[in-house]
Amino acid sequence: MANFYKDIPELKFHLDNPMMERICELKERGYRDKEQYDYAPQDYADAMDSYDKVLEITGEITGEIIAANAEGVDQEGPHLSNGRVEYASGTKQNLDAMVKAGLNGMTMPRRFGGLNFPITPYTMCAEIVAAADAGFGNIWSLQDCIETLYEFGNEDQHSRFIPRICAGETMSMDLTEPDAGSDLQSVMLKATFDEANNCWRLNGVKRFITNGDADIHLVLARSEEGTKDGRGLSMFIYDKRDGGVDVRRIENKLGIHGSPTCELVYKNARAELCGNRKFGLIRYVMALMNGARLGIAAQSVGLSQAAYNEAVAYARDRRQFGKAIIEFPAVYDMLSTIKAKLDAGRALLYQTARYVDIYKALEDIARERQLTPEERQEQKKYSKLADAFTPLAKGMNSEYANQNTYDCIQVHGGSGFMLEYACQRIYRDARITSIYEGTTQLQVVAAIRYVTNGSYIATLREFEQMPASAEMQPLLERVRKMSDKFETCTNYVKDADNQEMHDFLARRLYEMAAVCIMSHLIIQDATRAPEMFTESARIYVNYAEAEVEKHNAFIARFTQDQLAGYRK
Repeated sequence: MANFYKDIPELKFHLDNPMMERICELKERGYRDKEQYDYAPQDYADAMDSYDKVLEITGEITGEIIAANAEGVDQEGPHLSNGRVEYASGTKQNLDAMVKAGLNGMTMPRRFGGLNFPITPYTMCAEIVAAADAGFGNIWSLQDCIETLYEFGNEDQHSRFIPRICAGETMSMDLTEPDAGSDLQSVMLKATFDEANNCWRLNGVKRFITNGDADIHLVLARSEEGTKDGRGLSMFIYDKRDGGVDVRRIENKLGIHGSPTCELVYKNARAELCGNRKFGLIRYVMALMNGARLGIAAQSVGLSQAAYNEAVAYARDRRQFGKAIIEFPAVYDMLSTIKAKLDAGRALLYQTARYVDIYKALEDIARERQLTPEERQEQKKYSKLADAFTPLAKGMNSEYANQNTYDCIQVHGGSGFMLEYACQRIYRDARITSIYEGTTQLQVVAAIRYVTNGSYIATLREFEQMPASAEMQPLLERVRKMSDKFETCTNYVKDADNQEMHDFLARRLYEMAAVCIMSHLIIQDATRAPEMFTESARIYVNYAEAEVEKHNAFIARFTQDQLAGYRK
C-alpha cells in the first residue's frame, strides 16, 4: 500500500535539516520531559526518530484510508440537519483513524495530552494529509488554532480546552462576516458582557467559516460599544457544548467538498474572553492568521505533490503515435516544471516552518523564565524572518498549486476534463488556496514592507555567502544577477516616491523576491542532496530567471504617467 511519507523522500530530507537540532533543544527544554513521560525523547536522535515514526504512521493512514475515501467524500460532502453539520461517511472514518493514532494536539505540551512536536514535523503531516484530500486536511489541520489559545489564553482555559483538542475534538476560527471578508476591522458580531452569569454573549452572523460546526471556536467579535475599527475587537472562545450557535447553511463550493464551509448564526451564545480586550484583531488574529497561512502553504504543497503524481502516472501510461506521451518534449517540459516548482515551494515552506519553530519556542520559554540577551536576539531574528517568509510561502505555493494542477489536467488532455480522473478534483481543490486565509494580493501587502525596507535583499546577500557545490556555482552566479535586478527595481520604485505606483508594482517586486529566495533554497538543497534536487535546481533557476527578467523589463519601462491607462 502507498505511504504518503515514505514514498516522498524529499520530506525526510527536509526533516533532517541541521536547524532541527536547535529546534528540538528549545522545544524539549533540554529533554526534561523524559523523567515524567515514558514516550518523551531522551535526546536529539530519539526526538527525530519519534517525528519520523509519527510521520510514517500519518503517511500510512493517508495512503490506506484518507486517499481511498477522497473521491467518495468529494461526491457525498457534508450534510446539514437541524442546524448541525454531519460529515460525509468517509470523513468520519478519516477522523476516527487520526484520533485513534493519537495525531491530534500534536504541537501541544505533554501535560495536556499532546506530543510536544515542533511546527515543522506537524506541517509535514498537514502536507501529507492534503496530498490525499485537501478538504479533509482543512478539518484535521484546524487543530492548530489551539496554538493561539495556548499562546494567549489563561491557565484555566488551557486545562479545560487543550486536552479536548488533544483527545480529538475539532476547532474553527470564526472571523469573516457577510460585510467583513479581507477587511476584518469591519467585523460587527456583537459581544456583550452578561453580569448576572459572569460571561460574554455573542450575537450576529459569521460567513465562510471552515469547519463551522466544530467543537471549540475562536471568535472575533466587537466588544467595545460605539467602535468601528480594529481597536474595538476582542477574541472569544465559544464551546459548542454551551449551545447558542446554529449553522444556517453549508456553502455549495467549487472544491474542498469534504470541508463544511458554514454560515453561522450566533443567538446570545455564551462565550469567554481569550486574552485581553481590544487585542482581538491587532494581536491575536494576526497570530492566528500566520499559523493558518503556513497551513495553507502546506496544503498547497500537498496539492502540487498530488498533481505531480497524477500527471507522471498518466504520462507514463498514455500512449500516442506509438510511444508514451512522457517522451514528448511538450509533456516532459510541463512535468519537470511542476516538479521544480514543487521542490522550490517545499523548500520555502519548511525554511519558513523552521524559522517559526525557533521564535515560537523562545517565546514559550520566555513565559517560564527571562531570556538571556543572546536568546532575545535569536528570538527577534527568527520572528522577523518568520514574518517575512510566511506571506511568501503562502502566496507563492498557493499560486504554484493552481498552476501545477492546471498543468496536470493539461497532461491528461481530454481525460482530465472527465470526472473519472482525480486530477479534476485536485484542480478544483487547489483554486481556493490563493483566496482563503488572505488572498495572494493580501500576501503582497503583508510582504511588501520587507521589500522596501531591504530585508529580502539582505537575506539574499546572506544566502549568496552560503557554500554551494561546484556544480551549483554557475546557478548561484545567475541568481546573484537576478538579485541585482530585484534590488535595482526596488530602488526605482522607491525613488519614484508615488504610493499608487508603489502599490501597483508591489506584486511584481514580491514575486521577484520570492523566486530569488526559492532559487537559493533549491541550490542549497541540491548542494546537500544532488541526487535528489540537481535537476529541479537547474529547471527552477531557468524558470525564475525568466520571471525576474519579465518583471524587470516591465518595471524598468513603467512610468507614473502609465497608471492612468490601468484605472477603470
